[in-house]
Amino acid sequence: MPQQSPYWASIARLGPIVRPIVPRLVMGLVVALAASALALAVPQVLRLVIDELLRSGTQPAAVWGAAGVVLVLGVLEATMIYLRRVLVIEPSITLERRMRTSMYDHLQDLPVSFHDRWGSGQLLSRSVADLGFLRRWLAFGAIFLVVSISTVALGVVLLFTLSWQLALIFLAAAVPIMVYGAIFRRRFSLATRRSQDQAGDLATAVEESVHGIRVLKAFGRAREALEGFTEQARHLRETEVAKARHQALFSLVVTLLPELALGTGLVTGIWLTAAGHLSIGSLAAFFATAAAVAQPVEASGMLVGMALTAKTAVDRHFEVMDATNTVADPEHPRHLVAPRGELAFRGVRFSFGAPGAPDAGRPPRAAGPRSEVLRGVDLQVRPGETMALVGATGSGKSTLLQLVPRLYDVGTGAVEVDGVDVRDLPLAELRRLVAVAFEDTTLFSSSVRENVLLGAPAQEGPEADAVLAEALEVAQAQFAYSLPDGLATRIGEEGLSLSGGQRQRIALARAIAAQPSVLVLDDPLSALDVATEERVSEGLRAALAHTTTLIVAHRPSTVALADRVALLRHGVVEDVGTHAELLARSDHYRWVIASLPGEPRDLDRDEEPDLDTVFSEEAR
Repeated sequence: MPQQSPYWASIARLGPIVRPIVPRLVMGLVVALAASALALAVPQVLRLVIDELLRSGTQPAAVWGAAGVVLVLGVLEATMIYLRRVLVIEPSITLERRMRTSMYDHLQDLPVSFHDRWGSGQLLSRSVADLGFLRRWLAFGAIFLVVSISTVALGVVLLFTLSWQLALIFLAAAVPIMVYGAIFRRRFSLATRRSQDQAGDLATAVEESVHGIRVLKAFGRAREALEGFTEQARHLRETEVAKARHQALFSLVVTLLPELALGTGLVTGIWLTAAGHLSIGSLAAFFATAAAVAQPVEASGMLVGMALTAKTAVDRHFEVMDATNTVADPEHPRHLVAPRGELAFRGVRFSFGAPGAPDAGRPPRAAGPRSEVLRGVDLQVRPGETMALVGATGSGKSTLLQLVPRLYDVGTGAVEVDGVDVRDLPLAELRRLVAVAFEDTTLFSSSVRENVLLGAPAQEGPEADAVLAEALEVAQAQFAYSLPDGLATRIGEEGLSLSGGQRQRIALARAIAAQPSVLVLDDPLSALDVATEERVSEGLRAALAHTTTLIVAHRPSTVALADRVALLRHGVVEDVGTHAELLARSDHYRWVIASLPGEPRDLDRDEEPDLDTVFSEEAR
């Protein structure tokens, strides 16, 4: 659990965000204070009426006059309460929307390494539940906390003007309340933070189970998933119960002690009245005022709980907003006027755990050990050339691809496009130049058309229609036309309403429609049957004739797309050449190619397997 910051230090961070709505909040506070003052004025009217009636006898006109004054005060108080709501609700909801939009924008800007470390449920909890609570606290809790403190302060002054003896008795109850309040704040703060973090973890578990429902059902692990979820839910329940107990005990203290003080004060007040030291009207006014003061005291448990929960929500919000973007636009950007698509890797090294990598920084969960994946990659891809990356599992092929669009940044060395380090290009420009298609495809809950044209230069019009048709044809994704609503068909969350091969073809069409200068493909044909793969390969050869393409090959048929092949081994490029050249001179390449159609083998050891054995196994 992150270290707890001081309460006012956390709340003060909301200052610049809340500043635009401060005038409305202040106006709401003013009318709320006015409503509280009107409520305290009623007992003073009662005191005057009672004392006057006792002195001059029953006067119906005085009674009706007093009733009219009390009625007017009540109507004014209700009006003030209405105005408070009108004044604060709209700006607080607007502020919630702005904060939520700002967080979403920041999440979009943060690097992939940040999202590798954070559970999606934690981010969902912070952007929805926490910000919703902050809005309620600003519109209700914060104002009523100030009003309650002001009401108690003004009420105590009035109590002393009525009877200082009874006021001291009433005030004596505040001492143990203040002592226990300090204990309550510490315990409740810890429980609140634990509760909100556990709620985020629970949301992550739900999200993972929903997205992985096919796997859970296929392997019959629904019961085990339920047991894990039940355990997390049990921990959250225990934390919430502990919170409720802390708050209930605090409410008991702040309710019981003032009531005991009032009981003691009643006995004392009657004695003072009998002795002639206190008028009956003053005694009645004292207890009416004390009742008005006791109400905010009794509500203080809820208000303090809200304040502490709001503090935790602020801390959790800024834990995300304070995350720095390690993959940012350069301070002095360069631009490519006429990009040719020449791609070069120069001494590229990359480690998980380095800045910009998945384990970098201090994540909510413990980072894994540093692991150097790329150990000095030197490779050049000529403009318009298609190069295949071949290597055993874990050799760094997919990691190398993700460095091109700066999903991660290199540790040392450089990735260059047309001789310019990609870190010197604006991200928007770089990602227009480079398009990506991954083996694990991600589609969005929108139409086929919107998914394919996601990165296209034009989204509407004849040009977009032509690009869309060509991309679908090259990717052999014409099945989209036969969907229930054609290209307007919504394909469901992450495209799970489609088959694996259909999703891959839509994702490949999306990369082609972007019309990039550099295209990086991470085994984009792995889910296709042989006949479809052959047709897609033929279309790609024509479509990529002038596009520099770097493609991870997990099958020999994918290697056939390439003009040249780069062989990765232990994080370095061991050899580069045509498929025929590497077959002729590299034992390791022959072994990798022979291994591609079968199960991946463990190449962590240094020695080579016996090639005769490998080829005989593959032949069988």
